Amino acid sequence: MKTSIQPNDAPSISPDVLHEEAVIWLGRLTDGGVTQPELQAFKRWQQTSPAHAAAFEDAKYQWKAMRPALVEMLRANPARSARHARLSRAPQMGRRAFLGAGVGAAAAAGVAILHPPLGLWPPMAEWGADYRTGTGEQRIVALSDSVTVTLNTQTSIRRQAVDGGVVGMHILAGEAAVDLGSGSGPFAVVAGVGTSLVESGRFEARYLGDKVCVTCIDGAVRIMHPSGSRRLQARQQTVYDDSGISNVAAVETGSVSAWRKGELVFNQTPLAQVIDEINRYRPGRVVLMSASGRDRGVVGRFRIAVLDEALLQIQLAFGLDARRLPGGLLVLS
Repeated sequence: MKTSIQPNDAPSISPDVLHEEAVIWLGRLTDGGVTQPELQAFKRWQQTSPAHAAAFEDAKYQWKAMRPALVEMLRANPARSARHARLSRAPQMGRRAFLGAGVGAAAAAGVAILHPPLGLWPPMAEWGADYRTGTGEQRIVALSDSVTVTLNTQTSIRRQAVDGGVVGMHILAGEAAVDLGSGSGPFAVVAGVGTSLVESGRFEARYLGDKVCVTCIDGAVRIMHPSGSRRLQARQQTVYDDSGISNVAAVETGSVSAWRKGELVFNQTPLAQVIDEINRYRPGRVVLMSASGRDRGVVGRFRIAVLDEALLQIQLAFGLDARRLPGGLLVLS
């Protein structure tokens, strides 16, 4: 005998999962191609519990609040505007069973799901993560008795297990620090097209956009890439993407690892990159509209817990005007 789920006895679902589901439904309902069975499936989902209904209202509010900034950003950045136009013309995803509704759900918001506007929610490629951190969140995970991973903000990872034992992990997006005890055996970290192998020691891997940066803090790390391999010793770093891998470079690991102490360190970093980095930690969104100041260098050490103070310093130092909008949106021009 089948038991239907009613609003008062719905199983507990995490807010992050509810938000992702709400975003998918929002995209599908606004793309103009929703069918009657899908509309009925959405209504069943929305009525599952008050939390489902609230998640959908929150998704609508966030999208409405962000639309003015998205329009301004695209108008001010011709290259990004052209990319957005290309993506909007891209074929949508195929249908699939979704949310247990028994119907094909959705093209799942097509471009909005594959390329979330202004990074409002995790891309679909990250939804298979075993562990994930939200904006401004850091988390320490013990994958085994001898392997500890610290996840930085907006990071998703998936474990690699063999015969019940964890032998590695995939970084789907974000930044993670890996600490291995001696005698733990080889541990593999896959990020993009490369794999980092380590026997013991500490290293960090940062996977943002299409670039991966691997930094050895202590011990030694071997990076395997289709274009070749690199071996890192302590205080060395390499960067790779799909097309190639850089030479080994010496780095100051204190600045690289500052996030683990709750700080962001910049040394003549272009303002546009600083804003991108702040956006990884700060709820809402900062949009830089000043094209003339994007490449100006920033030098400073800022506390992650009070990034609005850092933004005020940047605003005053660069003579920028600030406009605050709902949803934590800050426009600098």
